[in-house]
Amino acid sequence: MKRIICGAALLAVLAGVFAPAIVSAAREKPRLGVLRFTNHTSAGWWSGSLGDELSDMLASELVSMGSFEVLERGEIEAVLGEQDLGESGRLDPATKAKIGKIKGAEYLIAATVSSYQEGTKGGGAGISVGGVSISGKKEKTYIAVDLKVINTETGAIADTRTIEAESTGVGLGAGVRIEGVSLQGGGFSNTPAGKAVRGCVIYCSEYLDCSLVQGKDAGCMKKWDEMDKKRRERTKGSIDIK
Repeated sequence: MKRIICGAALLAVLAGVFAPAIVSAAREKPRLGVLRFTNHTSAGWWSGSLGDELSDMLASELVSMGSFEVLERGEIEAVLGEQDLGESGRLDPATKAKIGKIKGAEYLIAATVSSYQEGTKGGGAGISVGGVSISGKKEKTYIAVDLKVINTETGAIADTRTIEAESTGVGLGAGVRIEGVSLQGGGFSNTPAGKAVRGCVIYCSEYLDCSLVQGKDAGCMKKWDEMDKKRRERTKGSIDIK
């Protein structure tokens, strides 16, 4: 009996020692790198810098969720420079950045704006906000982003999903003047286009949390599968095959 009690006590001690390590390993956050967004649409507000802005926006949303470790690939040269400076001997050894401590991404997130549509609904007076001329017309804006999750170890595409969003409000009318549009600017971000873009990025972050953190068998995936099914049905319904 004493041996049984001692054995049970030993197991309890070992469980207390190793359990935190097991839990820590199980809770390790997926490491992501977000690539620059690309655009395959004729959206008039798109400019060369918006691909980087969208990438930064998605990275910020992923960090704010607390589910991922997001690696800043765009600033990697600055990090390497800091490490090289530490090795030069000009910095206090106790505070210098250590060589070989940069973590690699498990997955790279690639995104393409694959569809963008604006539909005017009503009339109104035009205004100009922050360099963006706004028509004053009620408008419904739709945007779709194709996500690709790339496994950095194999180079294979681990997951794909088309994420959609739409917004209604005072929008950009035909032939309007657009100067220096930025996703961070108040003028564009308050238009249906800006709101749809922000909503789509948020949905992207939520989908990645469901897919990469909770798992493809999680209950949250049912919502995304239903949304994808409806998207496919709408697409097939708009095609007239004769």
